[in-house]
Amino acid sequence: MYQSFYTGALGAGTCMAKMGIISNNIANINNDGFKPKTAVFSDLLNFNLNDSEDAVTELMSGNGVRLQRTYTHYDVSAMAQTNSLCDFAIAEDNAFFMVQDPGTGEITYTRKGSFHKGQWQDGYYLTTDTGKLVLDQNGEPLKAETPDIEKLLAMQSEDYEEEEEEEEEEEGVDKPRISVYTFSHPSHLVSVGDNEYSAPAGMEPVLVENARIVPCAVERSGTDLAKEMVRMIECQRAYSYALKMVTTADEVESTINSLRG
Repeated sequence: MYQSFYTGALGAGTCMAKMGIISNNIANINNDGFKPKTAVFSDLLNFNLNDSEDAVTELMSGNGVRLQRTYTHYDVSAMAQTNSLCDFAIAEDNAFFMVQDPGTGEITYTRKGSFHKGQWQDGYYLTTDTGKLVLDQNGEPLKAETPDIEKLLAMQSEDYEEEEEEEEEEEGVDKPRISVYTFSHPSHLVSVGDNEYSAPAGMEPVLVENARIVPCAVERSGTDLAKEMVRMIECQRAYSYALKMVTTADEVESTINSLRG
């Protein structure tokens, strides 16, 4: 009987954790570049009631579930045009801008391309909302003076790319450009807040060649309100069922104790 209490209480606690993930997704529905998270559960220790340990039967008992991890989908979301020359949207799945904290030198990755012109001693650079520097294909801070921004926009046209490639072949110079990176296992990235992610040790970024980047646009939040509302209803019902299990177990235990006298 104590197992019923444990399983029900564990299920209720897990539903509360899932509800927290859903509420966070809904709260960021207007946050550009946000990628929603999905809860992944795992069963806890199932065992057979009337057979050997390794046998697979219809009579199995478990100890509930637990929240194993959260999964983030880095797919392309809807885009919105802006009037800012510093805004860029990534039209590639599992691709990220590389940014660097000028104070600590820490490298993080983001899909939020709403950048600004930040003034430094030697000129203006592309920066994030939090003041981090946007890096180019060589891992160097990318300048954002007006002429440079116009070049970045021109690089999105096929004519410019062909001319630029010819010039680079002649001069042998790889000019700085806005670039995006990907990973072999993007699901292993760790969220650090502000729509930014860090790569664990051993994960190396790979430069995406000829990446599709849309200028004067930002990627909207990937939260689908309809899906999140359905998940919320499912979570609420599962939570009520788990509490009902606890209540029923308590009633059965009280009945048994009263029969014992």
